[in-house]
Parts: sequence; structure tokens; C-alpha cells
Amino acid sequence: MATPRPDSEIERVLVVMAHPDDCDFAAAGTVAGWTKQGIEVTLLCLTRGEQGAQPDADIAAIPALREAEQRAASAELGITDVRFVDGYADGSLTPTPALVREIVKVIRDVRPQRVIGQSPERNYERIYGSHPDHLASGEACVRAVYPAVQNPFAWPELLEEGYDVWHVREVWLVAHPVPDHDVDITDTIDRKIAALQQHHSQTGHRDDLEPMLRDWAAMNGRAAGFPEGRLAERFKVVPVNP
Repeated sequence: MATPRPDSEIERVLVVMAHPDDCDFAAAGTVAGWTKQGIEVTLLCLTRGEQGAQPDADIAAIPALREAEQRAASAELGITDVRFVDGYADGSLTPTPALVREIVKVIRDVRPQRVIGQSPERNYERIYGSHPDHLASGEACVRAVYPAVQNPFAWPELLEEGYDVWHVREVWLVAHPVPDHDVDITDTIDRKIAALQQHHSQTGHRDDLEPMLRDWAAMNGRAAGFPEGRLAERFKVVPVNP
């Protein structure tokens, strides 16, 4: 079991996710706690989630709508830096060198001590958390963190553009089959709910959104061994440069 660095040693965090709303379902309570402490959080979405629509939706309008929803959701959490990668389609994400390069560029720009990514390992106990795009996003993120972002010979043109090498200290993976670190989000669950309510195209049809989120978080709290009534989000912590 890895012990994460104390939050007091973290100034910047980068969250890398496949789709709008992935961060908010997986880690919004944790992120809200960090921004409350003054930690700067950047969110990078690798697609605009254009396949995530109701059957009667205007599919051409979905990318812009989901981007706007993510920006509104992030504002609920205190995230002011939200970025999207252009050119990658929802539903067919793969961890290509080109995608890894995009993530490397953002890591070198943001220079985070901690990165949150999606698990590249499928969780058969919670298959809905292991969407193929999530697995691809996680694999690309891990490849970017190690070794590419700290390798000056990986895309040397980035150095010429001013993106110097960087050493990420740790990666936190969401939806991993074997989580080993739990964050108490009892005091930030309301902000998580508020963020997900901003994703109206995804959650507006759910009258049970709030109880569902509270039930999930309570289940995580019990799995973490927290006292009854405490709520949690769960992560796999991977030290990179201890």
C-alpha cells in the first residue's frame, strides 16, 4: 500500500479524463477538498463526450453542450483551468503516441506534483467504470507520466517550444480494481452533487441523482472502514518519483 504525499506538499494537481463528467463522478469530492485548501487543479478532457446523449438529442450540438456543462461543473468545485484536447472521438479513444504527446505537453505546462487518471486496468466488479475510453485514457496518462514527461528525448520539439521536462511525484487512479487510498468526502458531497447537476444532458433525467451519489459514497466509506455515515472516494496511489 502506497502512502500519498501530504496535501501540504502539493501545489498543483492535473486531472486527466476521457469524457466530461468523468472527473465529477469519480473524484469531485476529493477535488473540492483540495481547492478549498488552495491547491490549484487543472482538468484535461481528452474528448468532448459526443456519444453521451439521449436518443432524441441533436448530436451535432452535443460537443459544445458537454464542454459548457463541464466548465460549469468545474466552477462548482473551484477548478478554473479546464482544457480539452481536439481531434479525438468519443468511443474510439486509443493510447496512441500522439495522444500521449498531448498529455505530456499539458503536464509540462501545468507542472503538477500529483496527477489523477483513470485506471488502465479493467475492474470486472464495476464494469461501468471501465469504459474502453477510460482504459485508453488511463494507459495514455500513465505512459505520459512515466517515462515520457521526464524524458528530454521524447518529442524534443516540445523543449524548443518551452515545455521543459517535469517529474510528477504520484498518480492517483480512479476505478482501479484494487484501491488502496480513501478520501473522506462527507464535508464536500454537496459540491460533488452540485457539479454533477450541471451535467444536465447526462443527469437531468435522474430524479434519484442525489440519493444515488450518497449511496455510492456511503458504500465506499464502508469499504474503506470509515465510521458509519462517513462518505468516501477511493483511489489507487502510484508513487512515480518518491
